[in-house]
This record gives sequence, structure tokens and C-alpha cells, in this order.
Amino acid sequence: MAATKKYSLLCLENPLLDIIADGDEAVLDTYKIKANDAILAEPQHLGIYDDFLNNRNAVLSAGGAAQNTARGAQYILPADSVVYLGGIGKDKYGEILSETASKAGLRVEYRIDAKEPTGRCAVVVTPGNRSMVTDLGAANHYDLEHLQSPAIWSLVQGADLYYIGGYHLTVCPPAIMALAKEAAAQDKTFVLSISAPFIPLAFKDALDATLPYLDYVVGNEGEAAAFGNVHGISNIDLANVDGHPDIKAELKKIAQYMADLPKENTKRKRVAIVTHGSEPTLVAIQGEAEVREYPVRAIAKESIVDTLGAGDAFAAGLVAGIIEGKPLDGSIDQGQWLASLSLTQLGASYPFPKQTFSA
Repeated sequence: MAATKKYSLLCLENPLLDIIADGDEAVLDTYKIKANDAILAEPQHLGIYDDFLNNRNAVLSAGGAAQNTARGAQYILPADSVVYLGGIGKDKYGEILSETASKAGLRVEYRIDAKEPTGRCAVVVTPGNRSMVTDLGAANHYDLEHLQSPAIWSLVQGADLYYIGGYHLTVCPPAIMALAKEAAAQDKTFVLSISAPFIPLAFKDALDATLPYLDYVVGNEGEAAAFGNVHGISNIDLANVDGHPDIKAELKKIAQYMADLPKENTKRKRVAIVTHGSEPTLVAIQGEAEVREYPVRAIAKESIVDTLGAGDAFAAGLVAGIIEGKPLDGSIDQGQWLASLSLTQLGASYPFPKQTFSA
């Protein structure tokens, strides 16, 4: 496809077809899954995808954390504002994923892998629990060659903001660094979500290589704690982050450390953002002594349907606000607004008909 149109936001990560269906103990037993599991698929699990697709009233979603964010940003921004990159297989799941993403308003430019299957995530919803079984497949095989092909690189050059999901640090760091250097050279905004505590723990060097290029870094309390621990800023029990004495002060210290690290593009101060569930969002700005606190938007407990993807929704509202030219306070508030909307939906989804942000 010719890449002639300019898109405001370009996202890169690991696309998955989320297949979400109600289940019971029999389903868990059949596939040897535990309640609240979040596991990579093994041979005994592979039948679950066709089972859910063909035999259950499954909800399909264009998933993967950054694709959730891309859909959320497109929910807010004008039509044809967001393009998403990643790797899929040449199979029926890839066709379904492409169609599902398009229905959400995304332009997707996937690398098509003839050997690996499309990444899939079966989500088994049981009373009070959810279990996720992920087969990464072709999402794990994205390469720099696809990013730098003329058609795709023209999209890179046309976009104003690049958003990277931290999971992609496990796949193709050279692609991330190519975007990072382009952002710094062309004074474009570069945003990264840490995505999971294991990223700073197991992929510290790849994450650290991106830090000088980041204008915004976003993480939740567990991700921030893991970052702080491996950088010698904190010593927090990652199995009980909220049990740490004065956890807010620790998270503020970590956020300030991230914000104040050296930065390649000095035209903008780095902003480090730590979300913390229903606790205030913490925001540190490079060179500023005080870490700001932003109370989250209140939502009735009975209105919460699913917490999956709330962090992705926050990031979506944030980057949409940046693209719209909102001040930082407004962008944070818009992120919290979209996160609160996503909590009322099943899966990482947004309500339709579309709702409009109100400060």
C-alpha cells in the first residue's frame, strides 16, 4: 500500500488477536489453565484458539498493549490519525486481526510472516477471574528491514509522535533505536511505556539504551519499582509493592530519577509518569524538584467490568492529548478519563457510541 498520507501517531509493538470468552472450571481443566494465569501457550494449549473462535460467543479485539493504546488514541483523535506497526502471520487469524483493527479505525501496516502464525491471546473469563494464554507467533519476529522499507519509513517521517510498547524491547531493539534517533534528529515526540516489570529486570540494557531519547516514559507502580530496584534507586519487594513502607515516596523518587536522566533532545524536558491504580498518578518533570500528584477519576466499584487494558487506555488519552496540543495537566486528565471508560468495558475496549472528553 502506498504510504502517502501523514498520520499524527505511529505505534510499534507486538500485535495479538485477543479472543475473549466466558469459561468455567471445565475449560480451565481441559486446557490445564489456572484461574488468573497469564502464560505463554504450550502444545496442550494451542487448541483453545480455534475452540473459542468457533464454539463460543467470543469477543475479538485487536490486542497487544500498544495496539490497545493505538485504538484508544484513535477513539479520541480525528479519523485516520493513527498507524500501527508489528508482525503477523499469513493465516486466518491475521486476516481477522487486520479486519478487527480496521473496524477500530486503525491503519495497520503489518509485516506478514509466511512461516510464523499470527500472535493470539485467549482470555478465559470466569467469575471474578480471567486467565490469559498467549502465543506470540509472528509478533516475535518483527525486523528492522520492514520498518526501514520505503513505504513504511515514509510513514515514520510523516508522524508527529512515536509510541513504543516496552514489550517490543524483547523483539527488535534496533527498530526502536531507529525510531528513537529519528525522533531526536527531527524533534518529534518519543513515548515509551515500560509495559511489564520483567522489562527492566530482564531487558535492562535495551531499555536503558532508549532512555536518552525518551520525552515521556510511562509505567505503573510495579514497573517503576522494578526499574528502581535494578538501577539501585529502591529496594522494593516486587511481590508486595504496596506493602513497602511509604511506597508513594519511593515511587516519587524513582519517577524523579527517570525524569532527570540525561536526554538527547534538550528542546523538551522529559516527563516520567507512574500510575498506581486508584492512587494518584505521579508525574516528575526533568529539572523540577517537586513531583506532581494527579488524583484519578472516581468510578463506582459496581461500574467496573474489567481492569484489563486500563493502563493502555491511560497512555492512549495521554498521547492523544499531546498530539492535540493540550497542556500536561489536560493530557494526564484525558488519560485518566479514558482509563475510567475502559474499566466499564470487557477487555481493552472503549464504549460506543463514542464519548467525548470533558475536563
